[in-house]
Amino acid sequence: MNSAQPFSPVYRDRVSARVIEWATADQRIVGGAVVGSMATGPGDRWSDLDLIFAVAAGSSVSQVLEEWTTKLAGTFSAIKLFDLLVGQSIYRVFLLPGCLQLDLSFTPAHEFGAIGPQFKLLFGEAVQKPFSPLPRAEDLFGYAVHHLLRARLCIERGRLLQAEYWVSSARDYALNLACLQRDLSPSHGRGFDQLPLGIRDRVPAALVRSLDRDSLLAALTATVEILLCQSSSVPEIAATIEPELRTLTEWWTT
Repeated sequence: MNSAQPFSPVYRDRVSARVIEWATADQRIVGGAVVGSMATGPGDRWSDLDLIFAVAAGSSVSQVLEEWTTKLAGTFSAIKLFDLLVGQSIYRVFLLPGCLQLDLSFTPAHEFGAIGPQFKLLFGEAVQKPFSPLPRAEDLFGYAVHHLLRARLCIERGRLLQAEYWVSSARDYALNLACLQRDLSPSHGRGFDQLPLGIRDRVPAALVRSLDRDSLLAALTATVEILLCQSSSVPEIAATIEPELRTLTEWWTT
């Protein structure tokens, strides 16, 4: 395909079919599943591929992954981006032509199973596993407060790029908290666009418009307001910390 154009769903389906074909022909692979958005439906025009495979006892997860990496590079010009290790499982993320992302996971057969609702078994057997826990509201609130404090200190130190980093991170935690309270995904911004309009309308004010003191303070102040308005699940700690958060929005003099 022409890599100057974004991938097509037809190309994505062709890659998926070929990879699944490889898995069913590989005697070391005893189970396979689709995970992510395409596990519960057809996905959309921009959905990437998330596939997980079970490696039989006696076979090396890392060896299988390395062999498949070579095969993916030769067949689809796949480029390895990074690995994520979770227990004995290895998640490897690839970039294919047309900006198609392929998340390929290999795990020992005795650990092969769903850790969330987005899991569609293709072949083999899956073990019963507890789902990954959601973040705690207290932790999301606490991270946001921590990041807001760091942002304000960076502003005072004249570290404006670093301040922007902390303000933006704090805003994301505040929105994650809003998602958690509404049974929306609090992970990687997945639920942000499903938040009520009244919350989303507050977000533009929390964006850092330029790297100057006034703009950073304005975004910090707006982020504090979002966080406090979305703290109904942690009312006691929010009430206790609110005066300190208000202090962060004031014009300090030294």
